[in-house]
Amino acid sequence: MPPAITYADLPPSARVISPRLRHKATRHLKERVIETLLLLAGLSAVATTIAIVCILVYESIGFFEHVSLVDFLTDTQWTPLFADAHYGILPLVSGTLTVAFVALSIAIPMGTIVALYLSEFAPHALREVVKPFLELLEAVPTVVFGYFALLFVTPMLQKLYPDLPGFNMLAAGIVIGIFIIPYISSVAEDAMRAVPMAMREGSYAMGATRFQTAVRVITPAATSGIVAAYILAISRAIGETMVVAIAAGLQPTFTFNPLEPAATITAYIVQVALGDLPHGSIGYQSIFAAGLVLVLMTLGFNVVGHALRRRFREVY
Repeated sequence: MPPAITYADLPPSARVISPRLRHKATRHLKERVIETLLLLAGLSAVATTIAIVCILVYESIGFFEHVSLVDFLTDTQWTPLFADAHYGILPLVSGTLTVAFVALSIAIPMGTIVALYLSEFAPHALREVVKPFLELLEAVPTVVFGYFALLFVTPMLQKLYPDLPGFNMLAAGIVIGIFIIPYISSVAEDAMRAVPMAMREGSYAMGATRFQTAVRVITPAATSGIVAAYILAISRAIGETMVVAIAAGLQPTFTFNPLEPAATITAYIVQVALGDLPHGSIGYQSIFAAGLVLVLMTLGFNVVGHALRRRFREVY
């Protein structure tokens, strides 16, 4: 059996790498570098999330060494900065859920209608103009929306309801609903446009109108993407800070009436974070306990959304 020929045994003329092979090797190297950078970016996001949760849990342990979990979950007063301190998270949770409910009552139907129109009815030129404008709404600082709610929306609502206080959850929820419409419309529109054209053509071939095709074919087929848009909007509504801090008030009140002022979890965190509380005090630790509740609420909605996406996912 003849010995195997190695690269060193080749004559110099045969050791020359062709330009095509060199280009392929260079491209392969670039792809590996890009894949590594993307992997590092993804791992950094996961590491950041884990670090945030660890900090919240660590600081919350110190809080719960002074406050029982039963009082935290059942007391209807939240006054950790007062002399007569109470540590019931329910007022902050009720304020957060009420504002989010008002916001989603506006954003989900409006965002879905806008997405359906842009995907199935709008001319191409109009869609190319409207969608960037909607996405531009996401870039407006939320503090601007806060003053818009306080100085424009609330006075308008007071003309309809004169007894409405200056700080109320209704105006804050309406404005949050307006600025999260692009979150729903953009993601849902992308999901609807991803539905294969053959499904539309099949529906039209069966004699369905464009509206029937949009509602009975496209929307069910894009349900997983639409649900993802809703979950994104819910997380955004629950975590909104500046609008509620400016327009809804900072007084924790256990109520689900949107016509009353109340504080949300994020508003309380901002209120305390801007103060001069000593590090390690129970008032300081209370913001981490409130933040942990907010994270758990968001995690719960995301888990439900993930389950719904898996339940209604369509593979084409």
